Amino acid sequence: MLAALGFAAAPAIAADGGLMKDVTFGDYAAAASSSELARRLLTPLAFERIKPRLANAKAEPLDLARERFVVYVPQGAPPPGGYGLLVFIPPWPEAALPKDWPHVLDRHGMIFVSAARSGNDADTLDRRIPLALLGYENIRKRYTLDANRTYVGGLSGGSRVALRVALAYPDLFRGALLNAGSDPLGGDGIALPPADLFRRFQDSTRLVFLTGDGDEANLHNDLVSRKSLKDSCVLDVASVTMPRTGHAIADAAGLERALKALDAPNAVDPAKRAACRADLGHALATKTAEAEAAIAAGNRTRAMEILNAIDARYGGEADAEIASLREKLGSP
Repeated sequence: MLAALGFAAAPAIAADGGLMKDVTFGDYAAAASSSELARRLLTPLAFERIKPRLANAKAEPLDLARERFVVYVPQGAPPPGGYGLLVFIPPWPEAALPKDWPHVLDRHGMIFVSAARSGNDADTLDRRIPLALLGYENIRKRYTLDANRTYVGGLSGGSRVALRVALAYPDLFRGALLNAGSDPLGGDGIALPPADLFRRFQDSTRLVFLTGDGDEANLHNDLVSRKSLKDSCVLDVASVTMPRTGHAIADAAGLERALKALDAPNAVDPAKRAACRADLGHALATKTAEAEAAIAAGNRTRAMEILNAIDARYGGEADAEIASLREKLGSP
C-alpha cells in the first residue's frame, strides 16, 4: 500500500497513524527543480547571472532514491478538513522526531516530515530547501491536507532556512514556525522573491517566532528579523517566548503555543498593509528615479551602484524596475 503510493517499504505501521522511519519517496516536484529554486530564491540580478548555467544543470538537484525521511502521522481518524502538515528542517543530520512532540501533533491533527542529511552542514540551495519541498510534495500526494494548515519550520540554522522556504513558496506553505533562528529580509539578509509571490507572502503567510527567554543572541536576531519584516509590509507575525529556556528545541508546551499561534486567524488590517505597500512602492520609485537620473547624466558607475542596491533590498519585488534599468544601461 505504502509503496504503491510513492513510499518505499518501511517498518509496519498501524493504518491509523504512527512513526515511520527511513522512508523513501518517489515523486519529484516542479517546485524543487533547479530552475524554479533559482527563480524564487535568488535576486533578479543573481538569477540573470546564472541563467546560462541552468540550461546545463540537472533538472532535479537530488536523487530521491538515496534520500531518507521520518514521517509521523497522528493517531486516530484524519481531521474532517484534512491533516495539518509541519515540514521540519533540522540543524542535525538525522531524520528525527523530537521526543515530546507526538502528543501535541496528535491534538492538532498534524503530520510531521523531516529529511536526513539536511542539517547545518548541508548546502541550503542544493539539499536543505529541495528536501523540504520534496517532503511536502510526497506527503501531499499520500494524505489529504488542509491547505490553510500547511507549515514549514525548523530549529536554529534550520529555522533560518525555513524562513527562506516560506518566503519563496507562499503558494505551498501558509506559515512558518521559527524556533531559535531568523534572518532579516533584503540587503545582506534573505532575497525577496518575484513580486507576485511576495505579495502572496504578505497577504497569506503567518510567521511565529519561538525562542527561549535565555537565548539572548537569537532574541536579538528575532528583533532584527521582525523589524525587516515590518519594513517590508509583512505584518502577520507572532512571537512566543519559552520560559527558562536557552538555545533549544521547543518542548511540548512551546510547540503547543506555537501551533495555536500559527492556526490563529489573520488579524492584519488590510488598510494598514495597503498603506505600507504604498510607502514601499514610493521608496522603490525614488531609488529607481535616482538610477535613471544617473544614467541620463552618463554616470554609469553610480547607476550600477543604485541598481545593485535595489536588487539587494527589493529583490523580486522590483523585477520590473530592475529589468527597465538593465535595458537602459545596456546590461547583458
